[in-house]
Amino acid sequence: MGKQPNLYAFADTAALVASLRTYVINAQNAGIARHDSFKVAVSGGSLPKVLAQALLAPSRGPDDVLRFDQWEIFFADERAVPLDHADSNYGLLKAELLDKIPADLGTPRVHPIDTAHLNDTQELADQYEQILVTSFASRDSVRLPIFDLLLLGCGPDGHTCSLFPGHELLRETSAWVAPIEDSPKPPPKRITLTLPVVTHAVKVAFVATGAGKKDVMKQIFDESNGLPCALVNEGAGDRCSWFVDNPAVEGVAFPRRSFL
Repeated sequence: MGKQPNLYAFADTAALVASLRTYVINAQNAGIARHDSFKVAVSGGSLPKVLAQALLAPSRGPDDVLRFDQWEIFFADERAVPLDHADSNYGLLKAELLDKIPADLGTPRVHPIDTAHLNDTQELADQYEQILVTSFASRDSVRLPIFDLLLLGCGPDGHTCSLFPGHELLRETSAWVAPIEDSPKPPPKRITLTLPVVTHAVKVAFVATGAGKKDVMKQIFDESNGLPCALVNEGAGDRCSWFVDNPAVEGVAFPRRSFL
């Protein structure tokens, strides 16, 4: 058996948020040390709100500094809707976090989808993949883009990004970004990073909170069932960390770790 993911469970949101902030700053500093930037992909759902709580908190000292001017933000998945639409992951992140970043922390470079291609999801995915090619390297020199950090959520069905249980897209091995026209969760038309891209990131962090997640968390951690979140755990191993509250893992047998 390969290395196991890290499951960090917290008694309350404040403790989770503080630890997530430390984790993100450590990933940021490592990315900047590696290549003078921090390449991070973010999903939607409840994640942007929790992320904003973590990143907009006051600095706790000289080792607790966000350098947003070095950030390059991508979207782990996006819905084929205008950027100001209620379903837009970009719009959600903008409202929760981007619009609230203090000027002295710098301005991140953000890569939304090209809304000129909303009616052609394949072209939308191809154009977004080209953004990755430009940022990371040409496709003929790297097999996969390697993000410094992916920040993901977990749906009640075990989906993450727009990778859904049992969907043929889970078997995609060549594309970096793929279209999906039949999402079981509306809206149906989306694009998403593919599973190989997700599992090759330097770090992957999931955030899952609330008792409503305990059933799927038990499936992901205690059963071998091929749910997308479980496939990320298997592929990323100990590069994958989960930040959860205690109600989300009630009854889960998988061992917790202390966040240091």
